[in-house]
Amino acid sequence: MDSIVVTGNGPLEGEIPIAGAKNACLALMPATLLTDAPLTLTNAPRLSDIRTMTALLESLGVEVAALQGGQVLALSSHALDSERADYDIVRKMRASILVLGPLLARHGRAEVSLPGGCAIGARPVDLHLRALEAMGAELDLRDGYVHARAPGGLRGATFEFPLVSVGATENALMAATLARGTTVLKNAAREPEIVDLAHCLRRMGARIEGEGTSTITIEGVDALDSATHPVVADRIELGTFMLAPAIAGGSVECLGGRLDLVQAFVDKLAETGVEVTETERGLRVTRTNDRVRAANVVTEPFPGFPTDLQAQFMALMCIADGTAVLEERIFENRFMHAPELLRMGAQIEVHGGTATVTGVERLRGAPVMATDLRASVSLILAGLAAEGETLLSRVYHLDRGYERIEEKLRGCGARVERVRG
Repeated sequence: MDSIVVTGNGPLEGEIPIAGAKNACLALMPATLLTDAPLTLTNAPRLSDIRTMTALLESLGVEVAALQGGQVLALSSHALDSERADYDIVRKMRASILVLGPLLARHGRAEVSLPGGCAIGARPVDLHLRALEAMGAELDLRDGYVHARAPGGLRGATFEFPLVSVGATENALMAATLARGTTVLKNAAREPEIVDLAHCLRRMGARIEGEGTSTITIEGVDALDSATHPVVADRIELGTFMLAPAIAGGSVECLGGRLDLVQAFVDKLAETGVEVTETERGLRVTRTNDRVRAANVVTEPFPGFPTDLQAQFMALMCIADGTAVLEERIFENRFMHAPELLRMGAQIEVHGGTATVTGVERLRGAPVMATDLRASVSLILAGLAAEGETLLSRVYHLDRGYERIEEKLRGCGARVERVRG
């Protein structure tokens, strides 16, 4: 099993290209199920989760070709021969549930395994199902599968999500594009990934208004057509790499970064004394002072501070001047990185959904273990600011969401090496 060794090496200087968004691409790929015409996605990230979604779509009969080293995905559902998403694939990734809405909308039936558990807490799919039921779907949960039927096709409906859910919004949005009549989704998620999906669907001929707001209106059409769509930049990868110079010191330009994707996060960086400036090619992050200041964080749905950057920001607070309180309001059990940071000399107290971090002057390298995707990268960031070597094991979590992370960090002077196991 692979591991990663990080050796603290002082300030970083250079540039880092930001890949296409994993979470956006995982929603865009199932959109191919809505049409028998080709769908081409450019700026696709080269990640294990993308390979898992590829395997799931291919199991349904979708043709998927990875071109230009995997950065272009050419998809076609013209020869679809199955509506069953098997447990063996779905269990590997919760985003697999996103095939349910498109299959049901285009084919009137679907059998999709319920996703398995998740290390960062319960993430039920009931909101997905309730939205589809509002559009006339007949659902039967048995043997660990959602058996869905819409014999006469889906119907437009007004549905208000009781809680904001990105995945449920994506599933309902795709399903509504082929439903008869008008669908109004209230309390919809506003994330950039939702906006990106709506833009792609509109390129395919969908009639959508309101993406990026809490109310999305979709006028159903008879069929969708072919399209080519660039995947939006990954705001979580962007925020993660912006934290590298914040933690290690120095100045790094994140190519392709956009302020509108990470404004709440940038506001917090400003509180710590880290400078972020827009450039012609992206965003430049600079830390010139000796030590950052502590800043409190509350995770919220977009446009608030992202839960997927909480672990990485905690790593920064471990070396901040003062005490920071981090409140996690999106997922329970999302402080599993805290015990590993404690092994590196951090001072952290966790009580329920709140972590109190008192900064220390220097962390110490230690053997640590990744527990989930974002926790794993927080430990790499911490290693950049630590004395000695940090050995991170179970890095398969990391490979789900970060493309060529060692290479990108080494390009800025970091000492990061993968050890093949």
